[in-house]
Parts: sequence; structure tokens; C-alpha cells
Amino acid sequence: MRKYFDCLLRSFATGICIAIGGIVYLSCPNKYIGAVLFGTGLFTVLTFGFDLFTGKVGYLVNNKPSYLTDLAVIWLGNLIGTAFTGVCILNTRQGAAVSEKASALCDVKLADSLPSLFILAFFCGMLMFIAADGFKQIPFPVGKMLAVFLPVTVFILSGFEHCVANMFYFTAAGAWSVNAFGRLIVMTLGNSAGGILIPLLRKGLTKSE
Repeated sequence: MRKYFDCLLRSFATGICIAIGGIVYLSCPNKYIGAVLFGTGLFTVLTFGFDLFTGKVGYLVNNKPSYLTDLAVIWLGNLIGTAFTGVCILNTRQGAAVSEKASALCDVKLADSLPSLFILAFFCGMLMFIAADGFKQIPFPVGKMLAVFLPVTVFILSGFEHCVANMFYFTAAGAWSVNAFGRLIVMTLGNSAGGILIPLLRKGLTKSE
């Protein structure tokens, strides 16, 4: 139980970090600068060893089935952390502006088709694995920075769907509903499929050598 409690705490901290990335993105007048600054959240998560669902799901390929429980705890912790931060920011002078921008984003997500959300989430999942594994594997500081900030910037400017970021946006917009939760599950599945693609291909290529 202690293992899962610690995992929940790390995941909760991650939710706060990703939500802060979402806040700066929504608060920035220039979407390009905002997209880059959003990466601060992921950089913090990876630097301190916190647990982000989209950064961990790719490693399902190399773990036992019990790893699914870890992923479920991480997802829940990410949800709690993003929701907590969302509620907090709504009770500040920044709340109205952030909520308005988040509502505009959520309107698009809630009007989209499920296949579209899955596909957009799939590509985001690929980029998040590239970021997490790149930060882990690349030995050079500059390379680590690029591995984090480039994939994040690309997924935001491309309109790809990140389930944890959307947990924050739904909270900030006050847009939670059965429909929103169902779409979040679809995005989670898309992120998961995209996240395990590269590890699966890499594992297959290794076996064929």
C-alpha cells in the first residue's frame, strides 16, 4: 500500500505541474511562446521524478501486467492534482480569464468526434513517450531540454490531445460531465496506444537482430 500511496503523491504533484503549464499556455497572448512555456510542467515532472501517465504508459511493454495498477494510480493522481490546481486558480484574479480560454478549448473537444479525439491523442502519446524516454536516455543537458520542449511544443501547436492537460482544462472551464469524462477516457486510450507504439516497434526490431 505504501508503494501506491507514494505513487499517488508523485502523480498528484505531476497534476499540479501540468496544470501550471496549462495556466501559462492559456495566459500567454502568443500561442507559440505559450506552447514552449507549457513544457516547463513536463520538465519539472521529469527532473524531480514525478509520475505522468503519458510519460509512463509506454513502459507497459516492458513490465508485468501488474504495471496496469500503477498506471491506474498515476492516472487518478494526475486527475486529482490537475483538478486541485484548476479549482485553486478559479479562486484567484486570474480565474475568469483562464476559465474563458479553457472554455473555448473545451467547446472544440466536446464537439469533436470520438475517432478524431482518439487519433489526435494517439499522436500526442507518441510525442510524450519521445519526450520522457529522450529525457531519460540522452546524456547531454541540451539534448534533454530539447527532448522535453520540442515534443510538447509540437503536440500543442498541432492540436493533439493530452488527457492530463485536458483534465485541467475541463476543470478550469467548469465543463465536467458524463460526456466530458467519456471523451477523456477515449483520449486516455489514444495516448496509451500512441505511447506504446515506439516501445513495441523497438522491441520487435531488437528481437529481429
